[in-house]
Amino acid sequence: MRTSSLSMRLGLTVSLMGAGLVLLLATLAYLALTHELEKLARKGLESKMEQIQHSLAQGLDAHAIRARPHSLMDLVIGHDNFYLTIVGTAPDETVLLSIGAKPQKPLLTGFSPRETLGYLNWADSNGNGVLSASSLMRLASGERVRVLLSLDRRDDQALLSAYLRATVIALPMLLILIGMGAWWLVQRGLAPLKQFSHVAAKVTTQDLTHRLSVGNLPQELGELAQGFNVMLDRLDAGVQQLSQFSDDLAHELRAPLTNLMGKAQVTLSRQRPPEAYKAVLESNTEELERLGRIVSDMLFLAQVSHPAARASFIAVSLADEAHRVMELFALSAEDKQLTLTLNGDAQVQGDRLMIQRALSNLLSNAIRHTPAGSHISLLVEACGDNVSVSVSNPGPGIEVQHLPHLFERFYRVDSSRARTEGGTGLGLAIVRSIMTLHQGQAEVRSLPGGFTLFRLVFPG
Repeated sequence: MRTSSLSMRLGLTVSLMGAGLVLLLATLAYLALTHELEKLARKGLESKMEQIQHSLAQGLDAHAIRARPHSLMDLVIGHDNFYLTIVGTAPDETVLLSIGAKPQKPLLTGFSPRETLGYLNWADSNGNGVLSASSLMRLASGERVRVLLSLDRRDDQALLSAYLRATVIALPMLLILIGMGAWWLVQRGLAPLKQFSHVAAKVTTQDLTHRLSVGNLPQELGELAQGFNVMLDRLDAGVQQLSQFSDDLAHELRAPLTNLMGKAQVTLSRQRPPEAYKAVLESNTEELERLGRIVSDMLFLAQVSHPAARASFIAVSLADEAHRVMELFALSAEDKQLTLTLNGDAQVQGDRLMIQRALSNLLSNAIRHTPAGSHISLLVEACGDNVSVSVSNPGPGIEVQHLPHLFERFYRVDSSRARTEGGTGLGLAIVRSIMTLHQGQAEVRSLPGGFTLFRLVFPG
């Protein structure tokens, strides 16, 4: 089943919420109007009953109510919606006075008399609503009579009916207007999202330069666009790095393969003595070993770059691992009459073999570039919240322009010398990848003609 669009969902949601709000407001208005009309009706009855009480207390008795009801009639006549009945309290409950055409006799049995003013809502035979008030009142003679005053509420019912009719007529129009307004607002609000689809449609692996403009976007979409641009920046950098790496790898592999093919073709071009074939095979073996080291280093880089490698982290003593690496290079250092020293100790969480690999690469480079008879120092120390191990050695040093690129793959300060010594150009790149996996960093400082220091910084 096809999923509805986001604008449709939001439009329907806003329309339904608007419709619900309109219905709620209409209901509340109806209830408020009903309450106010009831309140006004009771207030009107209460005021009339007070006037009747005052008239009855002016010397009227049961006989005078029948003979001279003018003062009471003046209170009711002229108000077509008021109906007055005065009943004696004798056992026969004789009707002393009845003004108005509204039959109130059924109320005499259903509306019990009491001293305080009581109210009763009922409907006549025609279904019209009536509000009645009843109270026992004392005459000047001390006799008590029952006064029943009713108010015909047809006008109130007509007003409520007119309100309901107007609401029923206006409600569909309001709902249509709300729906159209919601649709317009949603379309206007989601219009910036079209930029995302336009940019996404233009982005390819060959062209990652397109970016979203965040200047006129709302805050929420601006943050999303900023994140989208950052993602594209990372992808662009990754693609460029991969492209550069592919070019560098092709260049690195092409040289030994060309040498192998050239030597083989030249050797096979004519008959040669066994010593010549042996020399070519020995030379080709060296090139093949170099190719093997490049492939091995590439596989190690792929392994280190995988986040799953962090699963094997344990507590590792940097001094112990540095001491093992120094033992591995003891003979190489002895050949050049170099002195290796180690100071300090600290523990980090990491992979023991990878840390050994990083230290081996640094120490191997230090031994290769340190003058004979010199001293190479390894130092483990705590640096604030971090722990570091550094390898420093005297030597020719590294020019400043090379320092930012030393940890890039296949980067060499002296390409011809590195190939002669058998380097692959991946040693320091492996060091940086290992430190990235350990959430640390690799640093380098060097002074031409002075000393060079490589430092591995681990989180504490």
